[in-house]
Amino acid sequence: MAEILHNSKARRDYLILDTFEAGIVLHGSEVKTLRAGKAQISDAFARVEKNEVWLYNAHIDEYAQANRFGHQPKAPRKLLLHKSEIRKLFTLASVKGNALIPLSLFWKNNKVKVSLAVGKGKVEFDKRQDIKERDADRELKRATMRRLKRS
Repeated sequence: MAEILHNSKARRDYLILDTFEAGIVLHGSEVKTLRAGKAQISDAFARVEKNEVWLYNAHIDEYAQANRFGHQPKAPRKLLLHKSEIRKLFTLASVKGNALIPLSLFWKNNKVKVSLAVGKGKVEFDKRQDIKERDADRELKRATMRRLKRS
């Protein structure tokens, strides 16, 4: 499983409740652009519409060698999931404050997959608390490393 790109904003802005692995419908020029690593999903989100899941705001650059029938960079893209997973996503996403966020795009068996998460938006207090915990863990690791180097 080789990761193509990662959404760095997702874990900072959302508390991840559940994750799903989904396929994605792409054109050939989109796949070639992803192989070059020219895409971003930091502002992307997903919605369940008419028993289908769609990915919005995922920017995949145009492929330079593609002809005039290339792809649109910000076009909505269909995500492929089982019906039971779609129903579960719909119930989780319909709760107020929850959102469907792509965490990463990755290769699996020569196919592009999306790691999709159900996240609850964090407020400023939660973000500060996470920063405090991360700093405390970092300081604890530094102290143990200093102690190990002395002995």
